[in-house]
Amino acid sequence: MSQLKFNKSSTSPDQAWTPVSQDNNLKYRLGTSPRLVGGTTFAKSVVIDQAQVQLLSQAAVTSMDETRKILMQWRRQGQCLADIYLYGIAECAKLIGELWSSDQLDFANCTVAHTHLHRAMHEFSPQFLSEGCAESNGRSLLIMNEPGSQHGLGVFMLSEFFRHAGWRVLLVAPEDIADFKRAFLSDWFDAVVLSISTDRHINTVAKAVSELRKATVNPNLKIYVGGPMAHTASDMLNWAGTSLLFTDAAQTVELVTQAALTASALASRTAPPNRSFLNIKELSQVTRM
Repeated sequence: MSQLKFNKSSTSPDQAWTPVSQDNNLKYRLGTSPRLVGGTTFAKSVVIDQAQVQLLSQAAVTSMDETRKILMQWRRQGQCLADIYLYGIAECAKLIGELWSSDQLDFANCTVAHTHLHRAMHEFSPQFLSEGCAESNGRSLLIMNEPGSQHGLGVFMLSEFFRHAGWRVLLVAPEDIADFKRAFLSDWFDAVVLSISTDRHINTVAKAVSELRKATVNPNLKIYVGGPMAHTASDMLNWAGTSLLFTDAAQTVELVTQAALTASALASRTAPPNRSFLNIKELSQVTRM
């Protein structure tokens, strides 16, 4: 399992990259942000608007300190961490990916920005989890990337939302397909979520999943497949015995949790009666002896 090492960016604030949109020519100064109360107009469904997402992307490319400063400003302005993750960090990561794809941002700065966002979530993790379920819900989940993936931000965010909801989560970044299989069979899981970011290992992973479904400890294991490839090439992830995910982290938790509750309810209705307890008639017979 790989570990991400966080190093402070060597990028100078004087060399800060400024995102440019064809829709507007807004310029931002690091350390300032549109106020959430009285200074910015939002649509009813929007919590953090695109202007603030652009501001965070600029800060993430510049330094960890600037990234942290923007996020702390949002906290002071009343934003909860769940909304900061979903509408701020997730949208920022998406924007940075789009800028890299369109050659407006080089790979080095893209990597630095994602690293800063990832590190910020690590720092917020204790506070975020403390706002969730105080007790475990008794369910376990395995979350994995494809083998050798360098995309850890999305799966870490997803793992945080599941932990926040009371799930026991094992987050694995397999180095190869053998590592992938070992993790899959390492324990009892109620569900597995696979994040596929590229098409490099799709056929290998698809074959492995088909084999592992038959060998898993839990015969009723639910397997979900998501990630960037679910949005760009969903037909390549249409594997037997799996369900595709197109939802954000919070919606994914709701979907998987509801499926687990439904499965538990069906299992309890079809399970044979528990003979470890005496019924009333048997009890009366015993008391007469």
